Amino acid sequence: MSAIQRLGVLTGGGDAPGLNAVIRAVVKAGSNAGIEVVGLEDSFDGLIEPNRSRVLTPRDVTGILRLGGTILGTTNRGNPFAYPVATSDGVHDYSDRVVEMFHKMGLGALVVIGGDGTLAIAHQFGNRGLPVVGVPKTIDNDIVGTTNCFGFDTAVDFATNAIDRLHTTAEAHHRIMVVEVMGRDAGWIALQAGIAGAAHVILIPEIPFHMDNIVSFVKRREAGGKRFSIVVVAEGCHADASEKTRAIFHEERREIPRGSVGTLIGECIGLMTKREVRVTVLGHIQRGGSPSPFDRILSTRFGVAAVELIAEGGFGRMVTLAKGEMSSCPIEDAVGKLKTVDPNGELVRMARAIGVCLGDC
Repeated sequence: MSAIQRLGVLTGGGDAPGLNAVIRAVVKAGSNAGIEVVGLEDSFDGLIEPNRSRVLTPRDVTGILRLGGTILGTTNRGNPFAYPVATSDGVHDYSDRVVEMFHKMGLGALVVIGGDGTLAIAHQFGNRGLPVVGVPKTIDNDIVGTTNCFGFDTAVDFATNAIDRLHTTAEAHHRIMVVEVMGRDAGWIALQAGIAGAAHVILIPEIPFHMDNIVSFVKRREAGGKRFSIVVVAEGCHADASEKTRAIFHEERREIPRGSVGTLIGECIGLMTKREVRVTVLGHIQRGGSPSPFDRILSTRFGVAAVELIAEGGFGRMVTLAKGEMSSCPIEDAVGKLKTVDPNGELVRMARAIGVCLGDC
């Protein structure tokens, strides 16, 4: 039996397919190790008020493996160190209250499931003496220290399916289709879904683009008898510093579209090619739905590894997938950094080799 008798588990930041699978694994593995698991609602908010938590038994997590979202709720606006919070018994510093409630609830450890922001908060609480174990979560797959994050495979699968569907209408109507996917700081979804979906142009944050290059590529395809093109863009992609995209709108006396970068790029391509362009922004539907089999298994592995790490006293660490095996690393080594696409890496070289335009040449 583990020396830890009671642990808390919470989910923070944006939701991702597989969160429930991690919770399920923590509860089941904890129960089988003689550890009572307490689910904390809405991230660290669950350590503010006593009625924002509940004991979870194996029966409580039956059937949630395949469900998207999180049964505990989540928030990406709840940094406990950012501001004081008024509670039912007065005003407390949020972080002080979290530490106070952790001990009052008799918890011996805390499993924090989240992305860079949530894990950074977990690290701060670790520095204040709370025994914390992290589980990396983001569909963007940009957390340092782990080969994969759960939710990423599901997002890539969904985006690829969307690109496949757009291929048929693009080819039928001889149109240029622009598909915007998530990826504010890293282009993993765009690159992998774009390759898997046979996109012709893929734009990612790591490689600044030139509109002239994209337009020239599309025109060459048309001259070669290919009357449609699929352009996949990550939401965080951006033009090279010397880019004159905005000047195009000025010359045409048009306002620059508000909102998505996909809309802006689609407008530019349409103006410069005089072709019909359609833009699809996948947005938050990439986060939703049932996790893929890969993500269900990875989430379960992460949850079990987190409980094992707690049993070993490996606090202040984050479970990781490294070379196909479960491992761990210090949380502080993972936060405040980004795992981005290497512009000279194998995936990018492969894309170029098969004729994909990445906007830089």
